[in-house]
Amino acid sequence: MSTSEPVIAIEGMSKVHGLGAGGVRALDGVNLAVHDREIVALRGPSGSGKSTLLNILGCLDRPTEGSYRLGNLDVSTLDRAQQAWVRLHFLGFIFQSFHLISDHTALENVVLPLRYAGVSRTERKERAEALLKRVGLAERSGHRPSQLSGGEKQRVAIARAIACRPRVLLADEPTGALDTKTGEEILELLLELRERDGLTILLVTHDPRVAERADRQVFMQDGRLSSSPPSAANHDVQ
Repeated sequence: MSTSEPVIAIEGMSKVHGLGAGGVRALDGVNLAVHDREIVALRGPSGSGKSTLLNILGCLDRPTEGSYRLGNLDVSTLDRAQQAWVRLHFLGFIFQSFHLISDHTALENVVLPLRYAGVSRTERKERAEALLKRVGLAERSGHRPSQLSGGEKQRVAIARAIACRPRVLLADEPTGALDTKTGEEILELLLELRERDGLTILLVTHDPRVAERADRQVFMQDGRLSSSPPSAANHDVQ
């Protein structure tokens, strides 16, 4: 494990949905450090708090208690506009259902975050074309999502996720909607991104074969995080 300052550092994080006695504690005193270029697999049953944690890491929600740092930034103190800037420039997102815009071509989907980032028209087109070539879709740049296979959609999503050159990639079940062979190809692509771009990756997965390719695994149950799986009688990490 690296002795450098972590890229992601969470201390004492809790998240309560609702007020008073009826509040639901989705996260309960979570501590997590993820270092530069590390791939961490987050596992746990549905309802364990994984999605809540991922939303906070992605600056889509705020913790009720505790601190969250991305590099040198104390994210928990940022306002909404500042968090939006962090999402655009520091974080990349990959989802199980791809979240591509259906009436945009592959190229247009990759261009979109670059437009929001203020990249010039010429540069964003060149960068998007280069990214699609890198993920093996240079010949499919003019196709819309409905004309692409699941694996091709996820490759477009990955190209879009790294378009603004983020430092951290948050991947929520990136192989969950794919067959085994295609899922393995997507996983290899993520491993390549770590090596070539120096990305730090937090990967949510139910697939033990995917989790085993990570540098380490962490497990959630009842809003708490552990470095070892809970007893089989009390959970299902599949």
